[in-house]
Amino acid sequence: MTERLRVGILSTAKINDAILEGARASAGAEVVAVASRDRGRAEAYAAEKGIPRAHGSYEDLLADEAVEAVYVPLPNSMHLPWSERALAAGKHVLCEKPLSPRVPDVEAAFDAAERAGRILMEAFMWRYHPSTEAIVRLVEEGAIGRLRVVRAAFGFTLDPGADNVRWAGELEGGALMDVGCYCLSALRLLAGEPERVSGELVEGGVDVDARFAGLLRFGDDVFGTFDCGFDVPKRAGLEIVGEAGTIASLDPWHGRAPVVQLARPDADEPEVVAVEAANPYGLELDDLARAVREGGEPRLGRADAVGQARAIEALYRAARDGGAVTV
Repeated sequence: MTERLRVGILSTAKINDAILEGARASAGAEVVAVASRDRGRAEAYAAEKGIPRAHGSYEDLLADEAVEAVYVPLPNSMHLPWSERALAAGKHVLCEKPLSPRVPDVEAAFDAAERAGRILMEAFMWRYHPSTEAIVRLVEEGAIGRLRVVRAAFGFTLDPGADNVRWAGELEGGALMDVGCYCLSALRLLAGEPERVSGELVEGGVDVDARFAGLLRFGDDVFGTFDCGFDVPKRAGLEIVGEAGTIASLDPWHGRAPVVQLARPDADEPEVVAVEAANPYGLELDDLARAVREGGEPRLGRADAVGQARAIEALYRAARDGGAVTV
């Protein structure tokens, strides 16, 4: 049996719970260390979560020879700086989405990964869920004919008075960066890279969008639309409209209760497409471990990350300037 990839986590953030659960479901990776800027906090967290090693600084974790790969769940503005430090320390990196809203920064990070001979991967776990794979398969098989429109939504209510990094402009928070990036990832997965985008936002703080809506035009006259927000009820969905039917995913981003429906004009009721239960965080870790142990690229590499950053950058520019932007 291939040795499991040994992963260390930078910080004791709440989002770690998802990756820790994924590691328990993973056949290829395990979490062996955690770091905090407070050693006592790191030790308490490690004891609570069953993590073997605790470090009192991020630098100490990067120097830990037992750690082969690092998961970076820090605030958005810290994603690439710490990813690049981890790469320079000889670690593979799984960095939370989004890497950055700036294409040159993403390119530079992947350049750093290549120089170090290590893997950098953007952590869009939803791409690994069997429901996502089922949707892609249906589209590629022509189940709904040629694409016409892809629509996506992701939002929830976040107290505007909360002390939360999502409300911090200096940490690159905002609805598009936090949840809209999932919608954008889906549109790009299904329709390719956009040719032109338009965007509108509602501010919820200094340099932070509380709600964002986008319209994207892709090749072959395919439209993509999405909306995301922190001032809406909890909602999520993905709809793919073709010339001969529609596909709907009712829980596309987390897949806790995955339901995929295929509707055709000649059918009275939508067909429910069978989707197996799975932990997408575990599958994400398995893909990273496979790439490290066997060689080759992970599913999400440079091209996807650069395309994502380019689209985010264009959407913010369109919202700021009040017009369509060619990508």
